[in-house]
Amino acid sequence: MITLNDKTYTCPVDVTLGFIGGKWKLLILAHLHQFGQRSYVQLRENLPGVSEKMLSQQLKELEQDFLITKNILSKKPYRVEYALSEDGKSLAPLYEFVSDWGIRYLKKHGIDYIKDQHLYK
Repeated sequence: MITLNDKTYTCPVDVTLGFIGGKWKLLILAHLHQFGQRSYVQLRENLPGVSEKMLSQQLKELEQDFLITKNILSKKPYRVEYALSEDGKSLAPLYEFVSDWGIRYLKKHGIDYIKDQHLYK
């Protein structure tokens, strides 16, 4: 067993999933990897189905885990930008693998995302 930050993990895979597990965290990280710095509004617009509460919670957790950084642009109106931290950037091979696998899978099933990506955000 591995104990880290008062949590117990079974193996290194469990540790990694503890940081990126769930639907939204990996999507947020991959989006920041692909597009660089993004505002809260830009992230929300490109993650259909995420509630504001869930997005805020996931961003807060990713920041606490040092995978993203938050830059406060202004207090009134409150505007922030998020970006990958060095630890977040170190997961780049994972984002690229997951994306490439998804593209291959879609193509195998008759959807050419690369050709039609202008249709997607």
